[in-house]
Parts: sequence; structure tokens; C-alpha cells
Amino acid sequence: MEASLLSDTTVVLVHGAFAESASWSGVIALLQAAGHHVIAAPNALRSLSSDSAALSALIASIDGPVVLAGHSYGGSVITNAARGHDHVRALAYIAAFAPVEGESVGDVQGPDSGSTLGSTLTAVRLADGTNDLYIRPELFHEQFAADLPPAQAGLMAATQRPVRDVVLTEASGTPAWQTLPSWFLLAGADHNIPIDVQRFMAARAGARDIVEVGEASHAVLVTHPDQVAALILDAIAAA
Repeated sequence: MEASLLSDTTVVLVHGAFAESASWSGVIALLQAAGHHVIAAPNALRSLSSDSAALSALIASIDGPVVLAGHSYGGSVITNAARGHDHVRALAYIAAFAPVEGESVGDVQGPDSGSTLGSTLTAVRLADGTNDLYIRPELFHEQFAADLPPAQAGLMAATQRPVRDVVLTEASGTPAWQTLPSWFLLAGADHNIPIDVQRFMAARAGARDIVEVGEASHAVLVTHPDQVAALILDAIAAA
């Protein structure tokens, strides 16, 4: 595509735990075809504060308007990283966390939430005494991506990025969605963040629009890239 045909909006996509940047590939192709600059940001999954600081630095380096989209834990990251950047125009949450101030991922995804993620995890002890958490490969398909073919889910299980356990307990700061318009895509068959929890967060954030994909797993960005891209394009057009 000729540079002159590109819009001045940059879309920054932020993956969550147990995924990586390539999980956005289908969405990226559609956004690029629509004429937008796209960056699938690396997310280290080390702590909410450090992950948000890294994304904030990336946002600061971008000229022109920015729309942020976060999947899963990536929603917590965009919620914190967007603060203080006047050129961020909108937030898109894709089966994602949208915490309030003082709330952690673990608070949202607690034992009463209906999430089955905790029982699927295995830990690798790190030198500092914390743990990297993975979804056990034999459970990844059903837990994370039940609407994908087994072979494709197996590839995702093998390439999953672990999340450090402190991510689950670190409290969020003031949420950017209090001052920025937000769009939410909800995955109806999500075992990580149950649909009722997603609905609650979207309503609490005062979402500009809410789209439900009833049959979608937590890997909705992989299984339904057209609907994810459409939501982000709506956010760009409105904001």
C-alpha cells in the first residue's frame, strides 16, 4: 500500500498471558488492508508496572493519534499505559481485563468468578523466588482455544509466553477508561475470563459499544479476527 494511502492513526495491539504478538496476525492483516499503521507490541508479562511502563514508552514514541487494543491481561496494560498520553484516542478490550484502581487480575479472576484457569497452570521457579506460570500443554486446547483445530491449538501451546505470578496480584492504577472512550468485544465461551465477568467490566467502564461473540473461546483474536478488526475500526472511526 502506498504511504499516501495510510491513515495517520497507529493501532497498537497488546497480547496477554500465554500468547504472543503473532496471535494478532489475522487482525493485523485486516487493519493494514484498511490503511492503518499497526504495531503488535511485545509484552514481557513480568509485572503490571513494568509492562505498562514499556508500553507507555512505545506510545510516547509514536507521532499522531493512537488507538490501543488489549487482549486478556493486555487490557490491564493498556488501562495503565494510556494515562498521560493526549494522542491516545480510544481503548479496545478484546476478551480483556479492564480493572479499576486498586484491583488486580487475581481480584477479577478469583475463585468465585467461574474461571477454570487456575487448575490448568504449572509453575517454573525463578531465581528471584517468583514463578513463571504456563498452561499445561495437554490442557491448553480446551482451556484457551477450544474453537481452534487441535493442531493449531497445539502450536499455540508450544509457543505460549509465560506470565510471572506477581502479575496476578499487582494492583492497577487509575484506569484510562475513565477519560477515554472504550469498546469491548466479549468471548461467550471463554474459560479464562467468564462471560459474566467480561460483561461486568464492560458495563463498569461505560463502554461505547459492546460486541459479544457467543461461541468464541479466549483466543477470539485468533478465531474471529474479522470481528475483532471491525470493533477496532469502529473505535478508530468514532474517536
